[in-house]
This record gives sequence, structure tokens and C-alpha cells, in this order.
Amino acid sequence: MKKYLLVLSALTISFGALAKLPALSDEAKAKAAEAAAKTAHGNKVADFQLCKSREKAADHYYKTNGKGKPAPTATPACVDPGAYKPAEVTVAAPAAAPAAAPAPAAAKPAAAPAKKG
Repeated sequence: MKKYLLVLSALTISFGALAKLPALSDEAKAKAAEAAAKTAHGNKVADFQLCKSREKAADHYYKTNGKGKPAPTATPACVDPGAYKPAEVTVAAPAAAPAAAPAPAAAKPAAAPAKKG
């Protein structure tokens, strides 16, 4: 009897795990895109730092052991990615609401009095 209850409870839990999650909201998608952009920039910075350290190690080697000889092959220059700049995130506007009827001309609000400086 205990085996049947154990199997039944395991099946109940597994069906709950198979439930479909709701779609991400626009805000969550924007946050995910921002996180991906920050990660990509961090990878570019890490690549730049690695490139600079390789150049430094190669320069040291050629100064000490290479007797001042230049590097045997030309390598591309290290490109500094600069500081992180968040991209302009555009959130899709909700569906347009039906246009409201224009207000009558007589219902214009009164002008506010000018502020004293």
C-alpha cells in the first residue's frame, strides 16, 4: 500500500512540474536584454584585458630572452570597448485604444495665472 501511495504522490508532483510557465512580460524581456548586454560588454572588457596582458608578456619576453627582436607575426591591436553604456530600451506600446470623441470647443479649461518670480 505504501508503494502505491509513493507512486501516486510522485506522479502528482511530476504533473505540477510539467505545467507551462506564463510568457514573460515586456519589462522582464527588457531586463533580460539589459543583462545580456551587460554580460556581452563584460566579455569584451575581459577580452581586452587578456589581450593587453598577452602584449605585456610578449614585450617582456622579447626584451629579456628575445634580445630585442620584434614579434615574429603581427597581431591585431587590442580594442578597448570603453565604458558600459546602457542601450535605449524601447518597450512596445499597448494596442491603440479607440479614439475618443473630441471635446467641444466651449469646454476649454481656463488659463492658469502667471507665476510671480
